[in-house]
Amino acid sequence: MPCTTVLVGKGASNDGTTMIARTDDGHFDVKKFIVVEPKDQPRKYKSVISHVEITLPDNPMRYTASPSVDPKQGTWAATGINAANVGMTATETISSNPRVLSADPLVVYQKAKNRREKDVIGGIGEEDIVSLVLPYIHTAREGVLRLASLLEEFGTYESNGIAFNDENEVWWMETIGGHHWMAKRVPDDVVVMMPNQFGMDSFDLDDAFGDQKAHLCSADLREFISAYHLDMNQNGVFNPRDVFGSHDDMDHVYNTPRAWFMGRYLCPWSHKWDGDNAEFTPESDNLPWSLVPDRKVAIEEVKYLLSGHYQGTDYDPYTSRDTGKRGMYRSIGINRTGVTSICQIRHDVPDAIKGVEWICYGSTAFSTFIPFYTNVPKLPRYVSKVGLDVSTEVFYWASRLINTLADTAYSDCVQHIERYHEKTLTKGRQIILEYDKKIGETGDPSLAEEANEKLSKMAKEETSYTLNKVMYEASVKMKNGFKLSDN
Repeated sequence: MPCTTVLVGKGASNDGTTMIARTDDGHFDVKKFIVVEPKDQPRKYKSVISHVEITLPDNPMRYTASPSVDPKQGTWAATGINAANVGMTATETISSNPRVLSADPLVVYQKAKNRREKDVIGGIGEEDIVSLVLPYIHTAREGVLRLASLLEEFGTYESNGIAFNDENEVWWMETIGGHHWMAKRVPDDVVVMMPNQFGMDSFDLDDAFGDQKAHLCSADLREFISAYHLDMNQNGVFNPRDVFGSHDDMDHVYNTPRAWFMGRYLCPWSHKWDGDNAEFTPESDNLPWSLVPDRKVAIEEVKYLLSGHYQGTDYDPYTSRDTGKRGMYRSIGINRTGVTSICQIRHDVPDAIKGVEWICYGSTAFSTFIPFYTNVPKLPRYVSKVGLDVSTEVFYWASRLINTLADTAYSDCVQHIERYHEKTLTKGRQIILEYDKKIGETGDPSLAEEANEKLSKMAKEETSYTLNKVMYEASVKMKNGFKLSDN
């Protein structure tokens, strides 16, 4: 899916937590937020899209997931945190090039043309990856290694980036063709910005084939690069983006502007982003994969990045100024987003509550994030019992209604949206702080369920209040409005 990913190392965050976050930009995919218990995890997995069948281990852990409500295209678990406090988000669709894809073709399902032939079974993809990996890993590095073994055995039918985090490390993994891969430990002091392109712009092959402290890759990656003449670097410095990625005109409209917006926000003083002498522009091919932010990053900063629509620039589709550039680039907080999650793994609380997942539905430009403890047997109905029909009784649909109405009357609704975000983030934090203390003092992790219900109730109240406000503003702006005094 066309998504946007943000990764935050523990040294770059304000509180020493690690964060992995991603907008899941499907085609208005209806999503729910659930807990998958070990008894509900399949032992024989079959992909709907690729038809691949995989036998799974007998020791799965409990984990959260954000699957599609309509199962016709498979599970699409998207993101979650398991009982070992390991987070995962999969996947960010990334770009590649014909040199790579011809050398190691994607493993795509092909239906037999007649009875004499057999179907060609495909590899694994975004539909499958979280379900196949997250229940079985105890560290972020383990996540890379398990997924690597699956890629090497079954292949993949698409180019993807996958993130893992535990309380100490964040790892980013990118697929290369059908069976190859590389992964890098995100340095503690940086924030990574990923906008649907092959991202890594540096990689230590000596470490990957040596101590493997911060780099991992396919065992034959060096031979693969050499055999197919993939190395495009002129200066002897290995840049995987040049080797495995793309530099298309479409990238300059769809991908690079998003990285530019995020970098501009993270490093407003240490780099120049605007004007004739800008160091980077929205169409620069050399935008960094990661940056040391000019100040520490909190949940609110990650939310702002993933809500981006080029606010404060000439490219904002909602600007009232006729800039001649309005809406020319693809926004981050796009309309068709299904779910956005921030998997936050903390270090200064009991193990049972280290994992907190911040959930947002619909366009992040309008919707808000609500935190939930993840190591619980079930999640509140407001987020878990979602149907395909529009309903104000669930967070997904109420958020989508706010999106649609506020978009039609943006200038009148934006103040309500900003207040909504501030209230829910403040109250969400207050409840988490309250229950962190209660659980720490009592040693009773079951209180996390009580906290989640309280968070859900707050989210419903504030969402309903905001929906009422934007409904009125959008109603006033209806084109068929007319009063006697208008005559």
